[in-house]
Amino acid sequence: MIGSAVVYTGLLIAAAGLVFVVKPIHRLHVTTRGQSLAILGAGVLLAGLGLSLPTSESRANKIETRLDEFVPVWQFSERHTIEIDAPPARVFDAIRRVRADEISLFHALTWIRRGGRPLPQTILDAGNREPIIDVALKGGFVRLADDSVRELVIGTVVGAPPGARGQITPAIFKKPLPPGFALAAMNFLVTPEGPNRSIVVTETRVYANSPGERRKFARYWRLIYPGSAIIRRMWLRAVRRRATS
Repeated sequence: MIGSAVVYTGLLIAAAGLVFVVKPIHRLHVTTRGQSLAILGAGVLLAGLGLSLPTSESRANKIETRLDEFVPVWQFSERHTIEIDAPPARVFDAIRRVRADEISLFHALTWIRRGGRPLPQTILDAGNREPIIDVALKGGFVRLADDSVRELVIGTVVGAPPGARGQITPAIFKKPLPPGFALAAMNFLVTPEGPNRSIVVTETRVYANSPGERRKFARYWRLIYPGSAIIRRMWLRAVRRRATS
């Protein structure tokens, strides 16, 4: 994602500038603290630019999956794929049963994301006893679709206007909402590739229905995207390990 890459490039440059402020490094031709402060400032400006870049909107040309049905339009997304040497039924069962402790780096990255604060049991502070999908459904997500052996879709509200109340249901993904809402959904799509082989795709989409909410979520998304992408890839690997063990 370009915005996230710009943000983290800027943060790396700023971090280097901070190091040079403490100790200029002559072999890198940074000989004064003035130069170091200029590098630090350039990094901060670049990170700020990345956070404020405009967002573009994507749209499903036709409804091919249940995710398309619930989130046909979005501004933020990520998509990851894995091949698994197991039939779809076994893979789908693994998707339902994988726990947080089976996903490499999950606890470390979610600890960073929540700032080390303990939270009521949610997907950001999942224990190791229950499947992570069940934890998500108890902690603010709703099941949008469960087409056994093919596709599982869960969703939640990630942004709402002040004072908004009400239960999260699949219906809110299919009706017009007042400005200020951001809806997120994630799926696991399993496609057979021969009798004992499957292709699994997980995709996350977020739709923000007002300019202010898009700008706010864009800043958040560009900061958390690298960690989120790592979690999704590790999640798929955990599914593969469970399905093939």
